[in-house]
Amino acid sequence: QVQLHESGGDSVQSGGSLRLSCSASGDTSRDSCIVWFRQRPGKEREGVAGIDADGTTAYATSVKGRFAISRDSGKNIVFLQLNGLLPDDTAVYSCASGKRRFCHPGYYSGGLFNPVWAEFYYWGQGTQVTVSS
Repeated sequence: QVQLHESGGDSVQSGGSLRLSCSASGDTSRDSCIVWFRQRPGKEREGVAGIDADGTTAYATSVKGRFAISRDSGKNIVFLQLNGLLPDDTAVYSCASGKRRFCHPGYYSGGLFNPVWAEFYYWGQGTQVTVSS
């Protein structure tokens, strides 16, 4: 059993930064690709960043260069640094864990990072990020 808990969401102005945290418990969480998803109002849930147990990262095109994912394996926490936030980044951000140890190639489609949310077994409750213009 894996339990995930997100924190760090807040309301910020456009151009601002936030750091989200995903605290994981359960032995298998250390060995799997952890993915941050977001669900923007009126849009489908999308994976924005993932990180392997060995620290290899993956990003959706929409956030590459602005968001950075990292992992503190000792504390079993995955961070998502959000920089240059835009109103379009307003969403509920959730972390998730599935059966795959590596983000690549399993969570890729057509050469792009595109995880399918239905493949993930464990989810946190989500944290709200609101960006105002």
